[in-house]
Amino acid sequence: MSSRGWVWERFGLIVQLTVKDVARLLNVSEKSVYRWITDGDLPAYRVNGQYRFNRAELIEWATAKRVNVSPAIFSEDAEAGVLPDLADALQAGGVYYRVGGTDKESALRNVVELLRVPEAVDREFLLQVLLAREALASTAIGDGIAIPHVRNPVVLHVDKPTVTLCFLERPVEFGALDGKPVHALFSLISPTVRAHLHLLSRLAFSLRNPEFKKLVVEQASRDELLGFLRRTAETAAAPASRIAPGNEVS
Repeated sequence: MSSRGWVWERFGLIVQLTVKDVARLLNVSEKSVYRWITDGDLPAYRVNGQYRFNRAELIEWATAKRVNVSPAIFSEDAEAGVLPDLADALQAGGVYYRVGGTDKESALRNVVELLRVPEAVDREFLLQVLLAREALASTAIGDGIAIPHVRNPVVLHVDKPTVTLCFLERPVEFGALDGKPVHALFSLISPTVRAHLHLLSRLAFSLRNPEFKKLVVEQASRDELLGFLRRTAETAAAPASRIAPGNEVS
């Protein structure tokens, strides 16, 4: 197992791509792929003696290195069919009230414990990743709302994407630009990068709607929140997957 293998075990990352797949998707030779692995540059995992790669990490790595990629790299997401509906994802992830926490770390710890993720996922590790992200820049977006997430989308081996909304029992300081403490936290878990970006886009769009934001600020009931999202699902014209991580919700 490579030095990154423990991440694969704890985070439940989907590592299905082979060296041959990566060479094809990056339009390079397999020799180049092996060289990048040997140099410790390309994120790779040893699975049963063979190198395997996670598609989301490969996309991020290629983007950072300005390596041209084949459109086929997004085929996994394209095969996923219809993009997830925000209301369905929120229903699957759940809405929780009176979640404890006296500061950012304890609040996030309680949120992580409520996430509906596979048993194999190390929740303590996930918490530390979220805290590391917060150390870079707060994920609070103002008006007492935050969308805790990591630089890389939280892509796990799950059957369907989920959005979990946690209302804190007491607002906590989150370093928001408007200075307001946070009382509502949205967390996203997705099976693909495309699904993650789509949900992030839809959520950011919905939170720009005064009516929906009012429901969140006032900690409306689960039925009220889902009802609003379902009513506006067909009329909302938010462009899918156009919000890059680190922009509107960074």
